Amino acid sequence: MAKQSLFLKAFGDPPLLRVLDFLVVHDDFDYSLTDIAALSGVSYSTIKLLWKDLEKHGIVVLTRKVGKAKMYHLNEQNPAVKKLKEFYWTTVRSMARKPSITKII
Repeated sequence: MAKQSLFLKAFGDPPLLRVLDFLVVHDDFDYSLTDIAALSGVSYSTIKLLWKDLEKHGIVVLTRKVGKAKMYHLNEQNPAVKKLKEFYWTTVRSMARKPSITKII
């Protein structure tokens, strides 16, 4: 299992947050649902369940088709996505500044 991000450490690790975490951090490219499932650590069947609402609310958009694969990206035009990204990076920066608490035996 991949190392958990600071954002997920702060807010938990449910599938939706794992997917959003992946999409925010890897926003340079578009991805197929298969790639998003594999790279976020969320099962493909769970991605399919979540994806309908993400599309319906304009969180993600279809960018292109490559053969049968549909490629998606966060919808940078959606004000909620802009706020999500701002919140995400503010949280990560804040968590990174806090010193780790280590247990002394």
